[in-house]
Amino acid sequence: MSTNTDVSLSSYDEDQGSKLIRRAKESPFVPIGMAGFASIVAYGPYKLKSRGNMKMSLHFVHMRMAAQGFVVGAMTLGMGYSMYLEFWAKPKP
Repeated sequence: MSTNTDVSLSSYDEDQGSKLIRRAKESPFVPIGMAGFASIVAYGPYKLKSRGNMKMSLHFVHMRMAAQGFVVGAMTLGMGYSMYLEFWAKPKP
């Protein structure tokens, strides 16, 4: 069993803020998905008081599905964007 001794320790020295900023630059749709998820979760309690005669559990299921749909959509757009950059936008040698 071989071990890799050339492990870079620079990633271990990063704090959470700089790691999030670095990863946001690498894949910009992740923070968009996180922000959309957080905004839908924050919108849920606001919409809760005006739900009418809808059951509370059904309201929570709708909010959960909306948040998950936003995150999956952001992930799909991010994958499409990275595929575009890798296969079509890359200059041919």
